[in-house]
Parts: sequence; structure tokens; C-alpha cells
Amino acid sequence: MTSPLSSSASSRVEDAVREVLPGVRADLEALVRIPSVSATSPDEVRRSADAVVELLRSAGLPDVVVLSSARPDGSPGMPAVVGRRPAPAGAPTVLLYAHHDVQPPGTPEGWASPAFEPTERDGRLFARGAADDKAGVLVHVGALRALLPAWGPQDGVGVVVFVEGEEEVGSPSFSAFLAEHREALAGGAGSAGPDVVVVADSDNWSVDTPSLTTSLRGLVDATVTVRTLDHAVHSGMYGGPALDATTALVRLLDRLRDADGAIAVPGLRPTDGPEPTGLPEVTEERFRADAGVLDGVQLLGSGPLAQRLWHRAALTVIGVDVTPIERASNTLAASARARLSLRVPPGLAPEAAFGLLRDHLLATAPHGAHVEVELDESGQPFAGDVDGPVYDAARAALARAWGLASADDVVHAGVGGSIPFIAELVEAFPAATVLVTGVEDPDTRAHGHDESLSLAVFERALLAEALLLDSLA
Repeated sequence: MTSPLSSSASSRVEDAVREVLPGVRADLEALVRIPSVSATSPDEVRRSADAVVELLRSAGLPDVVVLSSARPDGSPGMPAVVGRRPAPAGAPTVLLYAHHDVQPPGTPEGWASPAFEPTERDGRLFARGAADDKAGVLVHVGALRALLPAWGPQDGVGVVVFVEGEEEVGSPSFSAFLAEHREALAGGAGSAGPDVVVVADSDNWSVDTPSLTTSLRGLVDATVTVRTLDHAVHSGMYGGPALDATTALVRLLDRLRDADGAIAVPGLRPTDGPEPTGLPEVTEERFRADAGVLDGVQLLGSGPLAQRLWHRAALTVIGVDVTPIERASNTLAASARARLSLRVPPGLAPEAAFGLLRDHLLATAPHGAHVEVELDESGQPFAGDVDGPVYDAARAALARAWGLASADDVVHAGVGGSIPFIAELVEAFPAATVLVTGVEDPDTRAHGHDESLSLAVFERALLAEALLLDSLA
């Protein structure tokens, strides 16, 4: 399936990438200007899907369609775009994934420049979606623009480009989409499925060092509700003996961690299972700088940071419903609730992780407070293999694109985040080799204010994908 990267072939691909790069950069900026927030703006997501259709057609794909499927609750899913080039006889089919929806921008004052107006500063392009993941969309487009003009009908590889429209809200219709449109994703009628899947939606070790993502944590989002009274009452008349729900919620959340800050939930603690060894070193200095940890604030847990980030559970309070200060009165709150985000380590099913979390919350309710725990969202973890000719070709392509001395300098890294649909793709196409590649770097700030794309990483990622596809041919 793969061939070594010859110097002449690499030079030809590099020249083609340099030629298409300015147009690809301009098209990225145009796509970023569409505020395709899947959580709130379905019309803009549809407009973004239409723009992706034109991009894939401009790249030379002969068959491009907009598809969608219903979500589990019956509501319509966001539009995805699927483009296809049939595989020549005997050639493999490669499925290229990215998503065109984005996270909400947050408060305008958090941005140094408008969130949906791409702005270049110091070699980085700042905008919501500039990196996550519209850069991934344009990496695919750019690689095809560089390669397809030189490929005749019997040359190259089969290509399926799948650009999803609701990844940022947890891909709620993905299971139905996969069942309904499996043939399109497989590469056409009669195809057993793609031989290689490239997911361009992850991170790199640094701007100057590429990485392949070899593991991802799964996800459980849950809402915990605490009730102590059947109605709110005067804090002076009843305060003291009566427990307010906000205090009960705070005490309950505090019991999720031990004195060192490690998760205290049985079954989710670091001591509850084996952990991998031989992981790349993540230094505390680098982690504190990348995460923006304030001076004097201690890191939680113990053991190597790589294990804490990639192969242990992480539990975060991501939202709280209590009385806001501007509406506060001298009242005991009857109820309060919090949204919890649990990142699930590889090897543990999200359903089992939710059960452990729920049981611990119910068992540790303070002073007899009534506690309810509801599952809002879940996603499977992923652990990939790093052996075989496709991985060898990917490492060689990344090393060439980044100018590394050896393919051995490409880092195999886990990522603490979640891309739940990857596990479903693996289940649907078990024979495919899955590569999780990156257009981001530690300074990207995906999902946050001032999200940005390193333009150097963008060019290298585009070149690496073009080199990989050429070698697979």
C-alpha cells in the first residue's frame, strides 16, 4: 500500500503545495468568517456546509453532497459534507475527516480582535475556528489541490472527504449518520470501507515538532442536582439548623477529590488500574506555561504529568446553577445543580465511568441532602496502534514536512481531550488504519478566547498530508 518517499517525488509535491498555499490560506479566512456555531446557529452551519461543498469541488472531487441524519431525540442533525473520488483499480481508499462547525466565541472583550474576523499577528492567524477545525478542512482541500491535477483516473488513491457539522456539540447524530450513509463513507457501492482514516483535528507536540495522537480520553457529561428544602426560606428565620442547597452542593463537589486534588471516586482513582509507561515527558514548566497556571497555584495529583493528562480520569466542574450575586437575597436556596465533565481514560467504558461517578455522589451526599445525577452526554475513548506501513508512511511524511532528521523524531502523544466518533469509525471499519493528526499546537487555545493557528504548522500539516497521500498511491 505504501512506497518510500523518494526525493524527486517529495520535491514535486512540495512545489505543488507551495503553489496552492496562498489560495488555500485565502479560502481558510473566508470560511472562518462564517460563524458556524453548531450550538446556536444552524443557519450559519448550513451556510458553512455550502461553502465546504464549493471548496471540495474546487479541489477536483467529482462527487460532493450535503448529508444529514436525525439525532436521537428526532431533531435534525447539522449538515455534513461528503466528497468522493473513486479508487483506481487496486488502490487504497483514504477517508479524510474534519469538521466545519465551531465553538461559541464567548465574550467579545476576551478577544484582541473580532472572533470571526481572521487577523494575523506574529505568524499566527487569530479567529474562532481558525485552528479547530477549519484549518483541518483546508488541509484536506489543499492536499487535494496539490495532488489531483497530476493524477489521472488510474493514478493516486481513492478519497472520501467527510466534513462533519456538529462535532462541537458531541456529534449527536453520528451513529445514525454512520448507519444511514455508511456506503458513502466507505467509498461507494461494494466497498468494504476505507483502508486509511486521517482525522485532522488534534494537536502537535510543538510548532517545531509534529506528533501523531495515539490515545484520547472518553467523555461523560453529567448534571448533579442537590435539594435540601421544598421551597426557599428566609435565612434569618431558618438559617442555622436548615441547610441551604448551595452549601450542600459545594460540600458534595469537594468530596470528589482527596487532599492532594486527585479524584476520590472509587474505580477512577490513579491506583485503581495499570498505567502505561514509556510516555513522552511533559515538564511542569511547560505545562504551567501552556495552561496559564498562575504562580503559586499547585498542580493536582501525583505521578508523571503525561499519565495524569492522557491516561487518568479528569473531573471538572464546568457549570453551576445557583443564585447569581446580583439577584441574591437573604434566602436559603432550596436547590442547586452543577454540570460535571469527566474525561474517561482508555480502557474504561463511559457507561461504567458514569455509574462510578453517580454511585459516589449518591453515597457521599452531605447531611442527608437529596441528590439526583443525570447523564447528559458520553463518548468512547480511543487507543491506537503505532505499528505498520501506514504509520511508517505517516511518520516519514511528517518528518519531511517539518524538516526533522529522522521519522523517529515524530512524537507519539496522547491527548486528554475527546473525539468520541473515532471509536465508532473504528467499529464500523475495523480493517482501517486510523491516523489522528494535528493542525494545532500548545498555543492554539482551542475553545478559548484568542484561538489561533500557527501558519507554519498549517503549511507543514498540509504538506505532510499531501506527501502521505502520494506515498499511499
